[in-house]
Amino acid sequence: MLAPVPRPPGSLAVRCSRALLSPRSRLSMLALLLLSAAALVVLYEPQRLLASGWPPQTSGAGAVLLFGLAYGVCTAAFVPRPVLNLAAGALFGSAAGLTAALAGTVLGAGIAFTLGRLLGQDALRPMVRGRWLTAADGQLSRHGFRSMLAIRLFPGVPFAAANYCAAVSRMGYVPFLVATALGSVPNTAAYVVAGAQAGRPGSPAFLFSAGFIVLSGLAAAVVAWRKRHGLRAPAPVTAPEPEPEAAVGAAR
Repeated sequence: MLAPVPRPPGSLAVRCSRALLSPRSRLSMLALLLLSAAALVVLYEPQRLLASGWPPQTSGAGAVLLFGLAYGVCTAAFVPRPVLNLAAGALFGSAAGLTAALAGTVLGAGIAFTLGRLLGQDALRPMVRGRWLTAADGQLSRHGFRSMLAIRLFPGVPFAAANYCAAVSRMGYVPFLVATALGSVPNTAAYVVAGAQAGRPGSPAFLFSAGFIVLSGLAAAVVAWRKRHGLRAPAPVTAPEPEPEAAVGAAR
């Protein structure tokens, strides 16, 4: 029996596989996935959960688990988290709603981080130029846990944008997910409690949650303004050191 003739390394199949796995092709695939997810969000309007409620055939722990899974997928598809957090509180109460919302937050962040790391990092890292982008990339790469914890505590950066920016940087999975889980607790709890107490807007729990949301938003605005002002400030110009007298005399 004759041995099969091996294909040359420059065959059509090899070239096609290289083209499909190239950084630009994977980035195009990521863009297509995100556009499709955004279109589905606009089509199905998940914010209707606030008005129509959860399907009656699902209840108990299964409903909380299903909501957490749907929460994660929706946040990866750019659904605003405040809407989902309010819905979690309105549907399941404070305790179960917070559990579902936090689980969905970590799941959604992990999905977005994985997609960005596998499909977008190789193509986008060469584009990280300019003062702002370089500073943000360096901060996320060198101080990943601390930076992501601050981003989650002060909700100034959109959730999905922070996920994909972290994926493009050199941050690790574990610091990203742990910082997301810890940093998302205060703001998520405030929205969940507000959703659970929406029927009693004069209650102390609702007023405290609403006040916390307003104060955290103001704090995020102040932090963002200070960071922006610091990045715009010109770098200090150092004066040239004077030449030693001995060297000047020798030159003469």
